[in-house]
Amino acid sequence: MNFRRIFLVKCLLLWFPNVKGANTRQIYVAVNGSAFLNIMTTETVHEATWSRNDQRLLQIKNKKIKYYTDSKVCRCDVLSNGTLQILNVVKEDSSMYTVRVYHEDGKLKAEEKTELIVQEPVPQPIIHAECINKTTAVKCEVKQATKNQTFTMEVVYDKITKKSNLTKMEFTTTHSGKFKCTVKNKVSEKTTEKQVKCAGQLDFYLIISIAGGAILFVSFVILLIFCIRKKKTERLEDDDEERTMQIRKVETEMAVRELPRPPANPTPRQVRVQQRPLPQPQGQQQAVPPWPRPRTQPRTPNQPREKP
Repeated sequence: MNFRRIFLVKCLLLWFPNVKGANTRQIYVAVNGSAFLNIMTTETVHEATWSRNDQRLLQIKNKKIKYYTDSKVCRCDVLSNGTLQILNVVKEDSSMYTVRVYHEDGKLKAEEKTELIVQEPVPQPIIHAECINKTTAVKCEVKQATKNQTFTMEVVYDKITKKSNLTKMEFTTTHSGKFKCTVKNKVSEKTTEKQVKCAGQLDFYLIISIAGGAILFVSFVILLIFCIRKKKTERLEDDDEERTMQIRKVETEMAVRELPRPPANPTPRQVRVQQRPLPQPQGQQQAVPPWPRPRTQPRTPNQPREKP
């Protein structure tokens, strides 16, 4: 039965770590900086005890602080909410810190672990770049790295990134332009840039610009040809439509234009106008003799009278 109870308690601790369990987190601080190790428990802290590597440092209970070590050597203090503060940290302060929070009745409420990692600021990187046989030789390095110092070195050029955890990085490339060397860790970051232009190398952005210009020019020519053809087609359609309208107009006028018929019973004025002789031209004012009337029937000879 005892083994079963122990197994059940271990399972509960794994599933519910806030119940007298241990929460471990990491905090990075730069050398000579200040570290603040807070308590994750949001409730009011009645009593809390901080330890470093299982060695008690201080305790806060009812807002009263009790030191278990020399405060000057510890360089630590505790805030009213139970947060542990360490001033002017050094690399030797990198340790595992544990806080135990208790209820007012003295029972353990929570246990939390915080790993403090103290790092030195990274040094300023130095970048070298020179042209060799139409290629670019690049070298990025740091010369002030201390022993066991870890950081990440990145060289960025033409949207290409190279990473390394060493203190020096060397490579050659056919690209030219701006090279950026960055050295960083969890607490600091420093960057150095250098512009390089090698003769005989065609810049990538220049190639993209030329290609883009050619595409735009071809697109403009195609669009211009399309617009000219469309305008010509519209003009021909307008001419055909205008010609058709003119033909229809002429046909309509021809159909409507007819001589008016004379009225059945002319008015006296119309009779006088019709009887009025037309004016003769001046060249024809001389009278023309009438032509002899042709004989329609032969004249019969007179017969002699009979004597009585």
